[in-house]
Amino acid sequence: MRGLGHKTYFFHITHDRTEIDHEGDLPDKHAAWKEATVTAGQILQGIDGKLVSGRGWRMDVTDESQSTLYVLHIRAEKPK
Repeated sequence: MRGLGHKTYFFHITHDRTEIDHEGDLPDKHAAWKEATVTAGQILQGIDGKLVSGRGWRMDVTDESQSTLYVLHIRAEKPK
């Protein structure tokens, strides 16, 4: 159930596969950004060494109309 004055934001994750988020009730896009950065940190901790060179991790933060507000990228690369 959505809180008074809240909007729905979604946090879609792409790593080995894409995981579509189907809920996210927050007061505004600033709260969505904060939640995205906290959540990204927690998810990256849980990757537990499985991020490999040449393959990235991505979180797309979208609003109710699926417009992208923010994109967070992590990419592992070997130096040349």
